Amino acid sequence: MARWEPDARGRLAQAALALYGERGFENTTVAEIAERAGLTERTFFRHFADKREVLFGGGDEFQETLVGPVAGAPADAAPIDAVAAGLEAAAALLQERRDFARRRQAVIAANRELQERELMKLAALGSALADTLRGRGVREPAASLAAETGVAVFRAAFERWINAANEQEFPEVIRESIDELGALMAASASKGQRSRLLHGADREVAAHVRHAG
Repeated sequence: MARWEPDARGRLAQAALALYGERGFENTTVAEIAERAGLTERTFFRHFADKREVLFGGGDEFQETLVGPVAGAPADAAPIDAVAAGLEAAAALLQERRDFARRRQAVIAANRELQERELMKLAALGSALADTLRGRGVREPAASLAAETGVAVFRAAFERWINAANEQEFPEVIRESIDELGALMAASASKGQRSRLLHGADREVAAHVRHAG
């Protein structure tokens, strides 16, 4: 009969993060992770394909949490508003795992291979967002632009959220970031309108000068 191992996956993940922080990801073995958790290597491989999966496992759940609200947004919602709904849902999921997220990010930041894997993960999330938007009838390039903007907002907000000095909840940081993006876009649109008005005035002055000459 198999031995009962309460929360084996969680124990292995916590042991791995502790060892990655102490020794570095590349210098930590699966055997050491299992030993620290008080479990066997066989148990480790029942939960994770390899030691990288401790950091990148659960991707399917996270992606579904992200794209579900996008697909379910009101039919008249603007693409970026639909994406914002998905970002808030994903942020709420990560909020429950804040300590893990902070420690995980520190490990990734110290290893180039893991950084590349993280970028690939973000790119996959962007593709999933774009596919979902296209499924809602959003045409290109709007679907890809909204998806890529959403990923950029997520990355910027995530960096703010994991900062040790920031005690805000992640969904709140996401909302603030979306609002800041909206303000930036509004300011850019206003500046463009002023520029067009000025160019129009310049043309009128030039026409008057030519007429007077």
